[in-house]
Amino acid sequence: MALKRGQIKLLLILAMFVAPFALADLAFRYWKPDSFNNYGELVQATEFRPAGLQAGDGAPFDLSALRGKWVLLLVQAGECDAACRQNLYLMRQVRQATGRDQGRIERLLIAERPLPAELAAQHAGLRQARYPDLAVLGPPLAGAESLGRIHLIDPLGRLVLRYPQAADGSRMLKDVQRLLKYSQIG
Repeated sequence: MALKRGQIKLLLILAMFVAPFALADLAFRYWKPDSFNNYGELVQATEFRPAGLQAGDGAPFDLSALRGKWVLLLVQAGECDAACRQNLYLMRQVRQATGRDQGRIERLLIAERPLPAELAAQHAGLRQARYPDLAVLGPPLAGAESLGRIHLIDPLGRLVLRYPQAADGSRMLKDVQRLLKYSQIG
């Protein structure tokens, strides 16, 4: 049975509409990109809900003040050494480099001890919290591999990126700018 000219046209039109969906489905199932554009390491989106954090005055730390903002987080054990100071500097510079969007970003240091007064003065606007025990931070922050690293928390309160120990500030800034550009929240 031969197809008529009208039937062939109808099948071609149908194929034009079905083919993109079929190709998209195949790409989704079988194609995995070799690399990603982000510099930070993607972490399994985990809710950031540490228990038992204390503000500088010993009162419970108010996490709700960070809701709706992107948060650059540094978890530090012991005294703030040279690497800690460098990370605080990077967090401040990345936030300032976002220009008009810097109001959408907060910086948070969670440490065993508060910063010395002169260092705290250099980082005005840095929120500080203390933890009694590393376990209260919950996964993935409770592990030793998270200490001394900068993390990024989204406006919904989920950890999304973790940066290397000695992070590259310009590459970190690109990640943050890209997220701020495409984010409809925060």
